[in-house]
Amino acid sequence: MSVDHGDLAVKAEAPFLHVRPGHFVIVAGDQLDQGDWWMGQVLFCEGSARHPRLPSLFQVADVDTGVIKWINADAVSDVIWSMDGWPASAPVSSGC
Repeated sequence: MSVDHGDLAVKAEAPFLHVRPGHFVIVAGDQLDQGDWWMGQVLFCEGSARHPRLPSLFQVADVDTGVIKWINADAVSDVIWSMDGWPASAPVSSGC
């Protein structure tokens, strides 16, 4: 009887593949498992030389400090999709 030793895990797409300017992302630090991460807003996406439409670098503004950094696309550990369009769709207060 043969045994299949193949990888059964389905690999999901990398989270950075659909990121566009304006998206909020979680950027992994060196020790992600110990809580080393930060949130930023993508300002600019740079494609790679081989595949110009696939992002390889992002210019990201840290939402806590405002510092603008260039990061490798694979440093994005998650994309905050639920905040897309948040300012435009936030309920308008009738006043205090």
